Amino acid sequence: MAIEFEITVVIPAAPETVYTAWLDSASHTAMTGGMLSHVSAEPGATFDACDNYIAGRNLELEEGRRIVQAWRTHEFTKDDPDSRLELRFDPHPEGTLLTLRHTGLPEDGMKYKQGWVEAYLDPMKEWFASSK
Repeated sequence: MAIEFEITVVIPAAPETVYTAWLDSASHTAMTGGMLSHVSAEPGATFDACDNYIAGRNLELEEGRRIVQAWRTHEFTKDDPDSRLELRFDPHPEGTLLTLRHTGLPEDGMKYKQGWVEAYLDPMKEWFASSK
């Protein structure tokens, strides 16, 4: 049975700013604490992130509002299908309500929930707060 979860967090920046940073290599690298990332704002483009730990492809892009990506780590087996990552960027009085929904993960996929918080969401909150 595929694993899925959802996390929401408030990021102290406008939705368009957070969306753009996610799809910009230099900003993505910086907001995750310097883990090298090569990303693109083009539909269908491939990406790698977190020092090549993550790889995938952009499936759907709604500028400033939503990103859907095929996503996997080097821990996935060759027989594991890509998982699906959906990010929603909604306006919030303090910036952006970021909703991260991760579906189609392998059976050990719940470990990625804490990984998102530690490697992405907490560093992003700090980076955007310090960028004001």
